[in-house]
Amino acid sequence: MPTASRQLREVVFVDGVRTPFGKAKGQYAETRADDLVVKCIRELLRRNPSLSPERVDEVAVAATTQIGDQGLTIGRTAALLSGLPNSVPGYSIDRMCAGAMTAVTTTAAGIAFGSYDVAIAGGVEHMGRHPMGEGVDPNPRIVAERLVDTEALVMGKTAENLHDRYPSITKERVDAYAVRSQSKTAAAYDAGKIQPDLVPVATRSAELGWGLATTDEPMRPGTTMESLAGLKTPFRAHGKVTAGNAAGINDGATAALLADEETARELGLPVKMRLVSYSFVGVEPEVMGAGPIPSTEKALKQAGLTIDDIDAFEVNEAFAVQVLAFLEHFGIADDDPRVNPYGGAIAMGHPLASSGVRLMNQLARQFEERPEVRYGLTTMCVGLGMGATVIWENPHYNGDSVVEPAETITGGDVR
Repeated sequence: MPTASRQLREVVFVDGVRTPFGKAKGQYAETRADDLVVKCIRELLRRNPSLSPERVDEVAVAATTQIGDQGLTIGRTAALLSGLPNSVPGYSIDRMCAGAMTAVTTTAAGIAFGSYDVAIAGGVEHMGRHPMGEGVDPNPRIVAERLVDTEALVMGKTAENLHDRYPSITKERVDAYAVRSQSKTAAAYDAGKIQPDLVPVATRSAELGWGLATTDEPMRPGTTMESLAGLKTPFRAHGKVTAGNAAGINDGATAALLADEETARELGLPVKMRLVSYSFVGVEPEVMGAGPIPSTEKALKQAGLTIDDIDAFEVNEAFAVQVLAFLEHFGIADDDPRVNPYGGAIAMGHPLASSGVRLMNQLARQFEERPEVRYGLTTMCVGLGMGATVIWENPHYNGDSVVEPAETITGGDVR
C-alpha cells in the first residue's frame, strides 16, 4: 500500500512590524488591544503587495491575558478585522512573555511540514487595560503543596532570586547595563534604525483629542547611574531590582510574515532570516530569568552549533540581571557590541506576549547591516519558569569572516 512522505522545507522570516510601545495608561489608554494588532497585520500586507491576502494560510496571535479585547480567539478576530478573506483561519496562543515567539515557531513548524506556505504570527499586550494575572484563579495546590514558591508568581521577586544565584551581578552592573540600553536605543533612533519597523498608530483621548504614536513611549534617554542609584527596590528591602533596571508595564503589538523559502522567492517576497532551530525549556519558576541559558544550550545542540558560532544576539531585557546572567554563563562581556546593539526592552518596553517579534525585527536589522555574520539568536525568559530561544541564519551572509563589522551604534559613556 503506498504511503505519503513529506520533505521538510526551509522556513524564512519575510518581514516584521510593530507598533511603537506605550506606557500602561499612556498613549494607548483609550485604544483597543485588538486594534493594535490589526494595525500591524494591515501594515505587513501593505508593505508586501506581491502577497495576495488569499495566500495567507494562518494567523496566530499571542496574548498573555486573554480577556476582553485580547480574548475571543484573537488570531481569528484580528484576521477578520484586518480584511483578510473569511477563508483565512486564526487562533490564539499564551506562553506569557514568549507568546509571539511561540506563535512564530508554531506556524514555522506548520510551514516546514507543508501544512502552510505563508503565515502571520505576532502578539499583543495591553497591560494598562489588562494587568498580568487579571481574572486568573491559580490552583491553590500550586502553593499549598509547594509545587512552586509564592515568589514565583511575582516576576520582580524572581529577578531578586536570580541575583542571589549570581552574587557577582551587583547593583552597579545592572544599573550600568540599564544606562547602556537607554543610550543605545536613543542612538538607534537618532540613526533611523528603529523607525523602519514601526507602524504609526492613531490614538484617541477624550481629554486631549486625537494623536499619533510614532516612538516608544517608555524611553528615558537621559538616564544616568546617579539617577538610578536612588530608586526604590520594591521587591526586596535593600534589593537590586528597580524600575530603572527592568522593563516597565507596557502596551503594544507585533506581527511577522513567515513563509517557506521557495514560496517567498516565487512571490517576490524578501527573505530577511532563515530559521535554524528553536527550543523552549523549563526551569525553577522561582528563578525564571535563568530560562534563556538552557533553552539556548538546547537550541545550539539541535543546530550542531556552539555559542562561538553566534555573532548577533537579541536578548529580551525583562530585567537587567536576566541578561547579565545569560552573558556571564556564556562568557560574554556585559558590554559586548554583538548583544542588543540597538538597545532593548529596558528602554523600549516589554508588552509581554508581543516582544518576541520585536527581537526578530532587530536581529533581521543586524543581519542586513552585518553580512559577515552567519548566525544569530533571539532569546527571552518566560514567566512561571521557562526559557525560549530561536536561532536564525543570515541570508545575506557573504562567507567572508574577515569583513569588518558595520558601524556599531554606541550609547556613549555609562555615567
